[in-house]
Amino acid sequence: MNQPIMRDPMFLAVPSEKATVRDRQTALDLLDTLRANLDRCVGMAANMIGVHRRIIAVHTGFSQIVMLNPVIVSKSGPYEAEEGCLSLDGVRKTKRYESIEVSYKDLNMKPHKQRYSGYVAQIIQHEIDHCDGILI
Repeated sequence: MNQPIMRDPMFLAVPSEKATVRDRQTALDLLDTLRANLDRCVGMAANMIGVHRRIIAVHTGFSQIVMLNPVIVSKSGPYEAEEGCLSLDGVRKTKRYESIEVSYKDLNMKPHKQRYSGYVAQIIQHEIDHCDGILI
């Protein structure tokens, strides 16, 4: 179900708790909300829909994926980026990495480890920051 977007910086600054199998509906709601906002958004974290769980949804350019408990296990190629956020006004500068490897679980709690690069890697880093309570 498409959910309203959280814009309270104090709420967004609270680190999220690990997701469990009971958070499947939150993950599905997050995907629905991302899809409803694709005209202005390429990624979301669960705290953006008011839930403090480590869940992100990312538009990869051709589809959307959801990650539960994502953790960046390696990164390389630092660069400075300028990003906006659906929950915040304006754009801000931040440090990102060109290539990352992410460990996460899918909707069925099956573990995955995947390498991402370029713009998709940047989106994932932004959303993991949300999970950690870090706002750009």
